[in-house]
Amino acid sequence: MVRLPGRPETRPLRPYGPPRAPLGPRQEGTGADEGRRGVVRRSLAGQVFLLQVVIVLLLVVSAVVAQFLQVRHDINREARNRSVAVAQSFANAPGTAAALRLPDPTAVLQPKAEAARKATGVDFIVVMNTDGIRYTHPKPDRIGKKFVGTIGPALAGGTVVEEVNGTIGPLVQAVVPVKDASGKVVGLVSTGITLAHVGGAADRQLPLLIAAAAAALALATGGTALVSRRLLRQTHGLGPSEMTRMYEHHDAVLHAVREGVLIVGGDGRLLLANDEAHRLLDLPEDAEQRHVRELGLDEETAALLDSGRVATDEVHLVKDRLLAVNQRPTDLRGGPAGSVTTLRDSTELRALSGRAEVARERLNMLYDAGVGIGTSLDVTRTAGELAQLAVPRFADFATVDLFDAVLNGEEPKPGTALRRAACSGIEEDAPLYPVGERIRFVATSPQARSLTTGQSVVEPVLGEAPGWRAQDLERTGQVVVYGIHSLITVPLRAGNLVLGLANFWRSKKPQPFDAEELELAEELVARAAVSIDNARRYTREHSMAVTLQRSLLPRSLPEQGALEIAYRYLPAQAGVGGDWFDVLPLSGARVALVVGDVVGHGLHAAATMGRLRTAVHNFSSLDLPPDELLGLLDELVGRIDQDETPSDGAAAVTGATCLYAVYDPVSRRCTVARAGHPPPVLVRPDGTVEFPEVPAGPPLGLGGLPFETADLELAEGSRLVLYTDGLVEDRDRDIDDGLALLSEALGRAAGASPEETCRAVLDVLPDRPGDDVALLVARTHVLGPDRVAEWQVPPEPAAVSRIRASVIRQLTDWGLEEQSFTTELILSELVTNAIRYGRAPIGVRLLRDRTLICEVSDRSTTSPHLRYAASTDEGGRGLFLVAQLADRWGTRYTPNGKIIWAEQPLP
Repeated sequence: MVRLPGRPETRPLRPYGPPRAPLGPRQEGTGADEGRRGVVRRSLAGQVFLLQVVIVLLLVVSAVVAQFLQVRHDINREARNRSVAVAQSFANAPGTAAALRLPDPTAVLQPKAEAARKATGVDFIVVMNTDGIRYTHPKPDRIGKKFVGTIGPALAGGTVVEEVNGTIGPLVQAVVPVKDASGKVVGLVSTGITLAHVGGAADRQLPLLIAAAAAALALATGGTALVSRRLLRQTHGLGPSEMTRMYEHHDAVLHAVREGVLIVGGDGRLLLANDEAHRLLDLPEDAEQRHVRELGLDEETAALLDSGRVATDEVHLVKDRLLAVNQRPTDLRGGPAGSVTTLRDSTELRALSGRAEVARERLNMLYDAGVGIGTSLDVTRTAGELAQLAVPRFADFATVDLFDAVLNGEEPKPGTALRRAACSGIEEDAPLYPVGERIRFVATSPQARSLTTGQSVVEPVLGEAPGWRAQDLERTGQVVVYGIHSLITVPLRAGNLVLGLANFWRSKKPQPFDAEELELAEELVARAAVSIDNARRYTREHSMAVTLQRSLLPRSLPEQGALEIAYRYLPAQAGVGGDWFDVLPLSGARVALVVGDVVGHGLHAAATMGRLRTAVHNFSSLDLPPDELLGLLDELVGRIDQDETPSDGAAAVTGATCLYAVYDPVSRRCTVARAGHPPPVLVRPDGTVEFPEVPAGPPLGLGGLPFETADLELAEGSRLVLYTDGLVEDRDRDIDDGLALLSEALGRAAGASPEETCRAVLDVLPDRPGDDVALLVARTHVLGPDRVAEWQVPPEPAAVSRIRASVIRQLTDWGLEEQSFTTELILSELVTNAIRYGRAPIGVRLLRDRTLICEVSDRSTTSPHLRYAASTDEGGRGLFLVAQLADRWGTRYTPNGKIIWAEQPLP
């Protein structure tokens, strides 16, 4: 047992064990000491008792005061709300405003006010004119007198609520305006209620609250008394045997613990050292009572023990041990001067902790790889996420090299060169191959060996690796001089496919990569390879869908002279969709513009778009008006929906929209119809942006409703902008905001060409839109009078020769004498047929555009048909002759008849 020199063997300690037996007759004087200790204990218990009683009293008083204030607040609020509500109800009651215009408002309003006052429980309802003269009052003798209160805000249309001390006590009164039908204030209504009539809750709740507080005080007092009695019982003094036993137990525990314990006095002498402290510090046998600087300790540890300062888990190297030292002074609560120090051997723990920290960091890195690599289905971005994750947590530089086929979504072809897809490092000037560089590794390089064997390769010292240095002597020399000294190259494997390589380079840490780090690199790359392969497969499928969709879109625009056209098509970020556009030349130098959208994404939407585009091509060859064409397209979509029932239950086509516009460069008129599609935008030559009113028909496939057209007259140089909803609408932007941005972009591009307009419009889009975008910008041209010739033909055969002569003169003026003979034959046949089979009036129009167009119109709706005449037939060869001489010919119907036209190429 350890005893402290200079101190008595027995000293007052905390109670230990059961209460001591009564003292014997020979122990004189100890009874008085025991009585004094009891007084102290009882006084301590009394203090605790008084403190708890005071706390309970404070809580009770606080609760009573808070409840009283809350009730007063509720009374005031209830009075204000009730007075305002009654005043507004009476002011807005039917007949109140009308009664104020009567010669005697009191006769009408006084009975109503009293009835309302009794029904609502307020103390008064006063109706007054705008000068404050009362018309009503509970006391009739006050009618006709001036109202006492604030009425200015109420005359301005507001509401006045104020607290006043009236003759009936404290009250809350409200003043509200009475307005006629035009909103003019014609009178005022004031209601008031005393706080005493609203209150009463506090008086009912206060006794209950006091009773509850008294009960709580009684319970708290009883509990405190019980605690005080138990404190008195537990603080009885202990006898010598109990004290000895306590010392023995404390001494046994002190020497059994695995921590060293030192007690140093205020003069720097060692007072106590347990067995573990002797072992850890290698103290001499007579260490007690010697100064700590005489114990052979290192200077740093001895200075800490001598200083007595506070220390927490300070690590000190004592010989071959790492000791964690904690030190606290012993005089914090009036104890003797000095300090107590505990020592814990952390040599093995520090080694284990270091290994655990490394393992934890590796697990965190693998977890971050699982959630941070593969956030998108983009091969290059996924490779960049792998490189960024590895730096600087695992390597100082990281590069990812992939086969070109992988970047394009295809399966890799072994033996071909790789391309650097990602590079990340702690510095930006490292002499490594840059991103985008095409690299062909030599056979001796670790990268080539890794690709050939499919195994990871470690080059611990790059400066001594001739196979790696043979790759590029100049560049590898720069790498070594830069300080990069160690390399791990790991193949990116996905099943049996090797997608590329991941390279990890070390420069700052002097130690080379080891086997454990190689395992971590392989695990990290294995997780990334799965994400890269998923991105590669998605890229392949997306490319296939985009290829299909682009093959269904027009590859080039047809030649025509009516419009100058530019277009853009942007596929969606998440996949291809069903947006399409078309430019279709029509007869008479006219041009049809088409923009459509099939709701949804994927191959099905792209295929559906192709079917609808083909249908529009076929229907446009009939030269139908836009509304009729959309009607036929609507019927087609309805039939497709009926005939096709997808296995997944999804609708086949329903949800498609379309806009069809036909522009005539002669009349400058544009006829537009739309089926559930966003309206077009018109930019005038002066830069004015308009959204023409085009009737919005239902989407295609719904059926049942006709489509309507809108006729627009376009000045030369106007720009007509057609688009799909992906341009103006997405998840983060409403369509109205999108239309406003589109209008602003078109306004900034005033006077620009269609190509420049397309660029200006697409600047408002995000880099990768969430939906497909089809944009068509057309600037109008006009076929002037100098290129159009028209004649009226009398319905008689003799007029044919005169028309031929007029046409020949016009062709001579245009310098087209070579076309005279062919044109003469075509017009002779068409005009003769119109005279013989058609109806007057008959007209002839000659257009000089990219081709020479001959048109013959009449009021008949009967269309001629091409046929082969027999050898015995006298007629029937005219249209056959026209078909042979003209490049194209056909018939289009007008509201007043038909037009037969034929086109000839210009020389």
